[in-house]
Amino acid sequence: MKVWKESQLTQLSYAQKIETAYELSLNFVKNLGFNFCAFSITSQLRGIPRDTIHLNNYPLEWNTTYEQEHFSEVDPILAHCNHSELPILWQENVFATAPMQWQTQKKMGLQYGWSQSVHDQSGLCSMLSLARSHCPISAYDLYKNLGYALFIGRHLHQLVAKDLPVPPKPNTVHLSSREVEVLKYSADGKTACEIAIILSLSESTVQFHIRGAIRKLGVNNKIAAVIRAAREGVI
Repeated sequence: MKVWKESQLTQLSYAQKIETAYELSLNFVKNLGFNFCAFSITSQLRGIPRDTIHLNNYPLEWNTTYEQEHFSEVDPILAHCNHSELPILWQENVFATAPMQWQTQKKMGLQYGWSQSVHDQSGLCSMLSLARSHCPISAYDLYKNLGYALFIGRHLHQLVAKDLPVPPKPNTVHLSSREVEVLKYSADGKTACEIAIILSLSESTVQFHIRGAIRKLGVNNKIAAVIRAAREGVI
């Protein structure tokens, strides 16, 4: 690795504020040969604005046009990154469903680029885009710079994520040890009569525990209770 790359990436790794880290990232990608760098992060968490962070050095006219024309509603790059962490190149065929957006951004120098995203378990989704106004991005360019972009994207993502409130954990279902036992045997296909014999209980007692599990799990029958318990990690 060239000395300047190692030095700038080290600086970036020590940055603790998103604004500082973004400026360092912008300088780094410019040295890689890209004019533009954009980072955005959104959240589906209740009580947190959907557009938590949006940083870029795109032309002001493009940012204004993107908002006024509501391109976010048809943007195929955004749609891809909302569902996949695989990088996506900006190519004409990708914008087949949004030709106006493609033509407009090309006129403003945003023709050659790629985007990639980071998703985490708390519901945050971030997107990093690198772009330039000249020279198409080859497969080699993408391969050579993908690791740097991944490092930058994850670092910026983590800086934002650490300052956001932790989402509330879902309510944990508390089943009695007998209810858990009964559901485990039910999951193995045992009938209430067979479970009663295995546990040395009356069949009515087994049915009592099944009804209790159904009520606590908020479902309507034994099969649904078994499925829900398995999903919750109870059995």
